[in-house]
Amino acid sequence: MITIIDYGAGNLFSVHNALEYLGYENKISCEPEDIVGADRLILPGVGAFGDAMDKLKKAGLVDVVKQEALKKPFLGICLGMQMLFEKSYEFGEHDGLGLIPGEVKLMEPEGNLVIPQMGWNSLEYNHQCALLKDIDNGAYVYFVHSYAAKCPDEFVSAYSNYGGKVTALVNKGTVYGAQFHPEKSGEIGLQMLKNFAEL
Repeated sequence: MITIIDYGAGNLFSVHNALEYLGYENKISCEPEDIVGADRLILPGVGAFGDAMDKLKKAGLVDVVKQEALKKPFLGICLGMQMLFEKSYEFGEHDGLGLIPGEVKLMEPEGNLVIPQMGWNSLEYNHQCALLKDIDNGAYVYFVHSYAAKCPDEFVSAYSNYGGKVTALVNKGTVYGAQFHPEKSGEIGLQMLKNFAEL
């Protein structure tokens, strides 16, 4: 069972529908027992970092999420990936879950590129990880974000290039994070979700 964590700030149903399409049993839940009982966990996220962390705290889920992420495959998507890090500077300074070392800062692309980065961009491999199985280097995925993670290179599985290197896919132990939206990234995204579901 894959539990999609519902804390009031996630793109829940597109992730649910993608997993249903692939044939993987999943549920959307805010109940701690469903998080503990899951085989795998997905933390989606849409909106601002501080608001999302506040909602996770008010739902009483911070501790159980941090504990269970270290025990089983865990995937943060978009804002859910950013929440994996120690800190964000989006509209102030906010503490994250601290599951991966690093900070989230406003993108500053070189050239005339606008933010948010919105649309399709390629993944450039940095370090192989399980989510990249059967996905070619340079494959295109769908991004929508204005902030990006700065973290040690050893945890960066793939970058995109948007006026400079942008952290796109991270991994530390059982914890994975995708800055892009696998559930909106066509066959490549579905393959990535399949890889995650079969960890």
